[in-house]
Amino acid sequence: MQMQYQLKAGSYYLYDLRDTPSAVTGERRFKLKTDNVAIAFDRHTGHVHQHGSPARIQSWATHTRRRLRAAGMLQDANDLVVVSGPLPVDELNNCLWISGYCRRMFSRLASLPHGKLQRTSDPSSSWRKAA
Repeated sequence: MQMQYQLKAGSYYLYDLRDTPSAVTGERRFKLKTDNVAIAFDRHTGHVHQHGSPARIQSWATHTRRRLRAAGMLQDANDLVVVSGPLPVDELNNCLWISGYCRRMFSRLASLPHGKLQRTSDPSSSWRKAA
């Protein structure tokens, strides 16, 4: 558990938990700030290859698929999946921390809530928009 996404003010922030917090603010420096997030993984194993801003991940996946196909590895190229959009932060973090979790998340993708909605403690209203 070295990398972690957090949702703040409607943006995804990626932190490296190995970094020491600032003595002044008490917060770590973020490695990435993006409005939407993408994650590239193997469909069968769930192994995470890349994660970050959607444009960078889509570009990486396109080039990787092209190289794999040129090398005759068609099945590997076809198994490379990119999921992007406003994904729930807990699902993203589980993909980073738990080996193979992306495969399980991919099978439940259609039923996942909008990623910028967060659970509240009020049982009558279980989701709210992120501030």
